[in-house]
Amino acid sequence: MKRWYLYPFSLGFQMVTGFRNTMYDLGIFKSTKFKTPIINVGNLSVGGSGKSPMVMYLAKFLSKNYRTGVLSRGYGRLTKGYDVTNYDSNYKTVGDEAMQLFERFKNRFVIAVSEQRVPGAKKVISDMDLDVLILDDAMQHRAIKPGFNILMTDFNDPYFKDFILPAGDLRESRSGARRADVIMVSKCPDELTEEKKQYYISRIKPASHQKVFFSSIGYDENVYSKDKMLPDNNLNYYDILLITGIANPKPLLNHLSKFSQRVKHLKFRDHHNFSEADIKNIIAEYKKLGEYKLILTTEKDYVRLKTFDYLRDLVYYWPINVIIDKKEEFNQLIINYVNKK
Repeated sequence: MKRWYLYPFSLGFQMVTGFRNTMYDLGIFKSTKFKTPIINVGNLSVGGSGKSPMVMYLAKFLSKNYRTGVLSRGYGRLTKGYDVTNYDSNYKTVGDEAMQLFERFKNRFVIAVSEQRVPGAKKVISDMDLDVLILDDAMQHRAIKPGFNILMTDFNDPYFKDFILPAGDLRESRSGARRADVIMVSKCPDELTEEKKQYYISRIKPASHQKVFFSSIGYDENVYSKDKMLPDNNLNYYDILLITGIANPKPLLNHLSKFSQRVKHLKFRDHHNFSEADIKNIIAEYKKLGEYKLILTTEKDYVRLKTFDYLRDLVYYWPINVIIDKKEEFNQLIINYVNKK
């Protein structure tokens, strides 16, 4: 969303972020390098670019052959410091994104949180003897220098059409894209023409060391709740109360519209910490629906909503995965980087 009347304030924000980046570029501000391969998945905007599915993809892919870890700052948690996600963790102690990863993959790879990236990276690499570390959302955290940067940008709201906060949604200027090794255009429509791809590439203007890829969202064939699936897996059969606390729920709404027109949407802000009042309102809206009804949410929101006893048996989530165009080429780039280190 562009807010042209705030553009003068964006100039000040641009000066501050530009000065900070220049200090790092000149080596005046210290940026720590690691011997262990580190891959960062980040963006230039404030959210909703598809980082979480990409982190999932990389961790799943790399953990087949490498001792893999994921490090995030644990946004939204009520604790501070370094922690490793385990069976005693919850979204309040490690954040919803780390908990989402653990709920799906358990101990297949290490999932750690630390708001201080450098000491957090040092500790998880050393303690867990990692072969590779994935940083979640560290494009602007330049105190640590990843060996490989993946910049995510939403097909429907690409960074090259956006502006710096508060006039737009960019955390830093578009020139920050120069630090990326891969620019991934996410959430693309299923039918993406070569002509449209070339248009995006022409606007991105990748440098010689950069590659541009395109990806879309793939929804699981099944809808889940706790240890079960939706009995008949036919969403058209139900009145649906959709609960979202993510930056951009539009792709989910568009996809859900293919299966049901009986949808009531309750939208909350990204990483929303649901209160008892929120839950009472959700239950009240649920009771207004027809005889056959369900509460549907995202996988990330589910790790928060399921902690409320009276919702646990009512709420279902719909897992998503990233589908990468030219997946083999992308995978090979990742393998080449990890092996080169």
